[in-house]
Amino acid sequence: MPKTNFSTEPSRRRFFKTSLLTGAAAFAAPSIVPASVFGAQAPSNRIQIGAIGVGRISREHDLPEIMAFDQARVVAVCDLDSKRLQQGQAFVETNYAKKGVNLKVRTYADYEALLKSPDIDAVVISTPDHWHAKPAIEAAKAGKHVYLQKPATLTIAEGRAMSDMVHRCGIVFQLGTQQRSIDHFRIAAELVRNGRIGRVHTVQIGLPTDPSGEEQPEMPIPANLNYEKWLGSTPWVYYTEKRVHPQNDYSRPGWLRCEQFGAGMITGWGVHHFDIAHWGLGTEFSGPLEVEAWAEFPTRGLWDVHGKYRIEMRYPNDVRVQVSDELPIGVRFEGSEGWIFVTRGNYSVTASDPVANAKKEKALSASDAKILESKIGPNEINLIRSRDQHGNWLECIRSRQLTISPVEVGHRSTSVCLVGHIAMKLKRKVYWDPILERFKNDDEANAMISRPQRAPYQL
Repeated sequence: MPKTNFSTEPSRRRFFKTSLLTGAAAFAAPSIVPASVFGAQAPSNRIQIGAIGVGRISREHDLPEIMAFDQARVVAVCDLDSKRLQQGQAFVETNYAKKGVNLKVRTYADYEALLKSPDIDAVVISTPDHWHAKPAIEAAKAGKHVYLQKPATLTIAEGRAMSDMVHRCGIVFQLGTQQRSIDHFRIAAELVRNGRIGRVHTVQIGLPTDPSGEEQPEMPIPANLNYEKWLGSTPWVYYTEKRVHPQNDYSRPGWLRCEQFGAGMITGWGVHHFDIAHWGLGTEFSGPLEVEAWAEFPTRGLWDVHGKYRIEMRYPNDVRVQVSDELPIGVRFEGSEGWIFVTRGNYSVTASDPVANAKKEKALSASDAKILESKIGPNEINLIRSRDQHGNWLECIRSRQLTISPVEVGHRSTSVCLVGHIAMKLKRKVYWDPILERFKNDDEANAMISRPQRAPYQL
C-alpha cells in the first residue's frame, strides 16, 4: 500500500525532521530500562535533576517516573508555595529512602537560584501553563536539559521563542506528551503513515471539557504562597483559593479552568491528541491551513475556559480535522480503505484525570481487524519506540539523540491547539500560514498570537 506523506514544512525546519528520522533508527528498540536490570549506576555518572513545581502533576507523575530510574537523582525541588516545597522535599526523600537511598534534597523558593547550581544537569518543569516558557528558556540558557509538562507554552509566540532558544543552546528537551511512549498510539500512527487505511481524508479528535464555576470571594493570601510571583507575566487579580491550587490537598487545581493561565481542555488534552494526529499524518512540523470554530464560554463565574465546542480544520492535501467534545475521546483516522481509532483506554496520569468516557472505548480498534494485524516492514516508516517518556529523556541526555517529543514537535502540537482556541474566540474562519506562523491578512487574529506580559516576569 502507498505510504502517506503530508509534509509541507519549510526548508529551514527540514533539519528537525531529518534529525527525528535519524533518531528513529537509534530507538528501534527500547533503550532505557530501570537500573535494577543492569545494576546500580556510579553516583558520579548519574544525572542530577531539579524539580521546578512540586504540585499535583509532579507528585503523581513526573517525580515518581523519574525516581524509578537509578540513572538519575532528584537532588533539588523548587516551589512558590513553601508548604508544598517542604512536602515536596519530604516526598522525594521518603521515596528514595524506600529504595535504600539516603538523600538530603535541597529546596529553592525561586527557580532562578536552582538554575545557578552548577551540579544540576537537568530540570523537570511541572508548573502551571503560564509558567512554562520562561523557566524552560532560562534553563536552556543555563545549559540545563529540560523536561516540560504540556502544553509547551501559553501562547504561540512563546512557543516559537522557546523552540528557537532550545535549538540555539543545544540542550536535550522533552515535552510531556507521554502518549508517544505508549505502544498502541505508536502502532496507530505507524499504520496510518504506512498507508494501511489508504489515503487519509478525515481525522476526528475527541476531547473532554471543564465545568464553569461560581464567583469566588477575595481571600487573604496564604503566608506560604508567593502569589505575586505565582501570577507571573499575567495581570494582577485578587487571590482566591479556587483560582490557584488547594491549600490542603493535591486535587485538581483551579488555575486549569482560568483563561488567564491556560486555554482549557483544548490545550490541556488537545496537545496530547493533536500530537498523535500529527504523528500519524506526518505533519509534525506543519499545521492547518484553515480553521473555523464555535465554542461556549461562561459569561460569569471564576472559571472561564471554554465549555462545549466544535472545530473544523483543513490541512494540506485536503485532509479535514474535526475536533469536538461530542466525539469519543481519542483520535480516529479515516482513509479510503478503512479507519483506525486510538485512545488511552484505562491509562491515566493522575487520579483526577477526566478519563471516564475514554475508559469506555477500546484502546485501539479498526474497521477491519486485519489492519491491526499488519506488520510494518524494515523498509517502511518505523517511528521511534519508547517505553517511558521520562526514561527516553534521560537516555537522550546521555546519548545526545533527539527525544521522542522534541521541542519543535511539542511547539507545533501546542500551537495548533492555540490556533483553534483563537478561532473559538473569534467565532469565524481564520487562515493560518504554518511556515510564517501568522494568520493571513488578519490583524485581529495575529494580535492573539501573543499576550501583554507583566513586568518583571516577561520574556
